[in-house]
Amino acid sequence: MAMDDISVLVCDDSALMRNLVSRAVESVPGMHVVGKAENGKDLIDKIPKCNPDVIVLDIEMPVMTGVEFLKYRKENRIRIPVIILSSIAEKGAAVTMQCLELGASDFITKPNGSISADISEVADQLIEMISSYGGQYARLHGKTVYRDDFYVQIASDRAIKRKLQGVMGEDKANEFLEKETANKAEEARKASEALKASLAGKPKEIPVITPLRKGGRIDIIAIGISTGGPNALRDVFKMIDPRLKQPILVVQHMPAGFTKEFANSLNRICALEVKEAEDGDKIEGGHIYIAPGNYHIVVEQEGFKNVIRLSQEPQRNGHRPSADVLFESVAKIYQNKALGVIMTGMGKDGAVQLAEMRKQGAWTLGQDEKSSVVYGMPRVANELGAVQKQVPLEQMADEISKLAREHVLA
Repeated sequence: MAMDDISVLVCDDSALMRNLVSRAVESVPGMHVVGKAENGKDLIDKIPKCNPDVIVLDIEMPVMTGVEFLKYRKENRIRIPVIILSSIAEKGAAVTMQCLELGASDFITKPNGSISADISEVADQLIEMISSYGGQYARLHGKTVYRDDFYVQIASDRAIKRKLQGVMGEDKANEFLEKETANKAEEARKASEALKASLAGKPKEIPVITPLRKGGRIDIIAIGISTGGPNALRDVFKMIDPRLKQPILVVQHMPAGFTKEFANSLNRICALEVKEAEDGDKIEGGHIYIAPGNYHIVVEQEGFKNVIRLSQEPQRNGHRPSADVLFESVAKIYQNKALGVIMTGMGKDGAVQLAEMRKQGAWTLGQDEKSSVVYGMPRVANELGAVQKQVPLEQMADEISKLAREHVLA
């Protein structure tokens, strides 16, 4: 069975950046650049002709900026997902959050905040986002595209290739990458066929975790989320019960420099107080704490109270902050008096330690496949038996609020 390509439309006022991004996209099987635009107006003209599955969009451009295009997109109900790629994103975190509020799916910064001949440091992340958001849109419109785990493996191979360049030279490293990529594409095609066949047969058996103790009252709520998270969290916190008594700690995979503004943007739409977590913060009920970019967040007992501690210990599952690190500390401190929630995201971060939370007797929820931009983290957690109940995104706020009310603090 032939696989369809995820079609990408690149919009940037720099011809160099348009070409660099296009080259990165075209180097990956299952992706194809169907057009390039130099500003928002040019992009509007090219959308009907190119019919893309995803748009990679610069912010600062002449004629029509990225923000202006997103306003036009919202007014005209254009559903094609947009990934922000801009040199001003890190300096202008508020502008980036405005883009998310206007409907952009996610963002990534250009290397070193400027145009560079080497975008390898962000190319893997860009490919991940294209496969996630573009892949979801493509499937909704009848295409058969590679699964997200295929692109996880591609990113891993590219990282290996970069290490090999210093050992065997660029030509041999490129040759290695081409062979590995071709092999992985064939493996992914076969895996896709096998998956379809298996779905028609007996569903996969999920192991049952027997908790060490019964679920108790809920003293804390911990959430782990990644790709697709910015907008998913907006949906959840916009609808969360304003009378919620428990604190909520959140690990959203996001670069340093953005999480404070992200917390501020959530605070504007949420009835509870939302802030970027700081080291030593006393954990207070009815507050939401967002892990800062590039810092793990854990819970620590300090006398008769629990506080937040931040650390720059090594990455876990390729991430800092890591949901596994947060869930591990919650399982240790709160045992069966907690609620763990794992939501949309590529990879497996959070899955193993959510299972540990469940083993300790904590309540657990996972986002369902249909509503996840990427059913990676919640899928792995579910397959480990860590998830008590799978919940659609549109019901997640109600389900969290309901459990919190039923098992409220004494």
